[in-house]
Amino acid sequence: MMAVMVSSAFSGPGDGPRERLATQGAEALSEAELVALILRTGLRGCDALCLARRLLDRAGSLARLAALSPPELDGEPGLGRAKAAALVAAFEIGRRVATRRLAPGNAVRGPEDVFRHFYARLRNASQECFVLLLLDGRHRLIREVAVSRGTLTASLVHPREVFRSALREAAAAVVLVHNHPSGDPTPSHEDREVTERLVRAGGLLGIPVIDHIVVAEGGYRSLRQRGLFPEGIESG
Repeated sequence: MMAVMVSSAFSGPGDGPRERLATQGAEALSEAELVALILRTGLRGCDALCLARRLLDRAGSLARLAALSPPELDGEPGLGRAKAAALVAAFEIGRRVATRRLAPGNAVRGPEDVFRHFYARLRNASQECFVLLLLDGRHRLIREVAVSRGTLTASLVHPREVFRSALREAAAAVVLVHNHPSGDPTPSHEDREVTERLVRAGGLLGIPVIDHIVVAEGGYRSLRQRGLFPEGIESG
């Protein structure tokens, strides 16, 4: 069984995270102190601040800690379902605040809009995620569709899977989006091959591919802006 938890990391007098938050503001707190405030309690011999430091050390960084799933967090010593859920919820709130999400009906004006929509969600994803933005005739968002998860290959991202939802929703155009877990958004040879295949398929179906955006910790790359779209194909 898990060791008995102490009542609180901040129950005694002093300059603990809660007191420093009240007197100096949240910006004065370290990452460990902020995590400790979410955890609230620790274990016997290791208060919430101690536990927060252990979690950050094991994860390697706050960003990597934020990318862990509830089951992964629940398996950490000193964490149960309630604390794991609290951490996941807190990190998700932060992502939503930091992200300028596109809502259905919003116009997609360029790759910067796509990057801001996806950056907080995809920057620290451990796997490549391929997502499709369905657009109407005025390039307004209809909805987004998760197509696949895993290393981007032509076999994994098949035109049939990509354009099925576009045809069903009567989309006038699409934008392709995927992430690079390495942190480098530079398009790979596989990215270019997949783009060419999908641009050709979209041309045949009359649903042009407007762009393919690669999102990563290091920023984004637009394959259209970089001149990596196949030539001689109608792509919007």
